[in-house]
Amino acid sequence: MRPDGRAPDQLREVTISRRYTDQAPGSVLYRSGRTIVLCTATIDPKVPDFLAGKGRGWVTAEYGMLPGSTNTRKPRERNKVDGRTYEIQRLVGRALRAVVDFELLGERTIWVDCDVLQADGGTRTASITGAWVAVHDALRWLEGEGVRFARFPLRDRVAAVSCGILGGECRLDLCYEEDAKADVDLNLVMTGDGRIVEVQGTAEGKPFTEGRLEEMLALGKKGIAELARRQEEAVRA
Repeated sequence: MRPDGRAPDQLREVTISRRYTDQAPGSVLYRSGRTIVLCTATIDPKVPDFLAGKGRGWVTAEYGMLPGSTNTRKPRERNKVDGRTYEIQRLVGRALRAVVDFELLGERTIWVDCDVLQADGGTRTASITGAWVAVHDALRWLEGEGVRFARFPLRDRVAAVSCGILGGECRLDLCYEEDAKADVDLNLVMTGDGRIVEVQGTAEGKPFTEGRLEEMLALGKKGIAELARRQEEAVRA
């Protein structure tokens, strides 16, 4: 029995609240069970120096856990982010860049900020899934400001989910209690049409077989298909 009573292949309850704040062109409060992440997307009318003059855009991301997001206070990272934070924000950026057409975007940078308000496992996967909606809304805002794209710059959706093995059982979308005890922990990032962007998998104890990896990938693909459907429903609302 899972801590929250879900079936092994069942996602936590997901809520996507768009336009959560007024200032950012894209602003989404993303809830996955007890994990809550505020994802915002803003537009900078310039690009990093290595892209200047090339007619191409860029997407970059930052991630942080607020002090009250965990049961012990998470100190603010004022001057230098820790290794985990740096790794996660690079993952979020890579995931989003996989589905943005930079030629269509033009010389603009989309800045994505993912701030964890409450953490109960899966903060990186929630950040990716919520951030895609924020980026979508920021691009629609640009259109509302008079920018005319030849085609909409998002090629596809992108979402992410965790999987794991506990006591020999493959489970989808681990909460913190499960993640802390998992024999295997895996994060999967995929596009809406089922292509893999990134797989992060680690045996916390005993190594796992290729067959178990295939089980987790199948479970993750099922979960991401559902998350992509939720994203599509959200942006059509």
